[in-house]
Amino acid sequence: MARLPRLCLPGMPQHIIQRGTNRQPCFASEEDFSAYAHWLGECAEKYMVAIHAWVFMTNHVHLLVTPSTPDGASKMMQTLGRYYVRYFNHTYQRTGTLWEGRFKSSVVDEDEYLLVCQRYIELNPVRAGMVSAPEEYCWSSYRANGLGQQIKIWTPHHIYQNLGRTVTERAKAYRELFTGHLDSEMLNQIRNTVNQGMVLGNDRFKREVEVLSGRRVIPLKRGPKPKGKGDNGFLH
Repeated sequence: MARLPRLCLPGMPQHIIQRGTNRQPCFASEEDFSAYAHWLGECAEKYMVAIHAWVFMTNHVHLLVTPSTPDGASKMMQTLGRYYVRYFNHTYQRTGTLWEGRFKSSVVDEDEYLLVCQRYIELNPVRAGMVSAPEEYCWSSYRANGLGQQIKIWTPHHIYQNLGRTVTERAKAYRELFTGHLDSEMLNQIRNTVNQGMVLGNDRFKREVEVLSGRRVIPLKRGPKPKGKGDNGFLH
């Protein structure tokens, strides 16, 4: 089956994951994290992509971004990847690829899922047992969203800004969201949509994205391919 085209709609948030090949480490020092953050900021600015949330783990990266152009996120990730792989290979005297194929992504319904997705991203180090609270991990956006620190690569989403009138109010309201837990169903929903390149949202939002993108946004059920349908999942 032909691979579906990537969903990337200007003005709509996008959850991105990029993993090290064979789940091997892609960061080995604090300097590596700093270098990646630097080039991420440069590439985001160049291709007009707003970055709302992130976490840099040892062998993968999560980003929540809003591109301004249809190919902004892809160009950002491609350029960032070239810069960082060149740096990493030179630093550690290695050759070959670093990332596991192309990055994975899903479009996110900002009204219902944006802050949920941010929490999912920023809680990664906690779920991995690396820290006991998100503020203890410095390579995530929690210190911007949850503590009000100004970080250069950070652009708060308007949904986040609506949490309060001031930086202090917004950060306090955001921290309160972390008193509850993301249940296993929500965790699986976020993971499945980004791994399958689908949509994190309700049925109305999925229909909207389907119309705007011209491709299906719900995974096909296993079994024989229905007659009369093309590779994009729409009736001819």
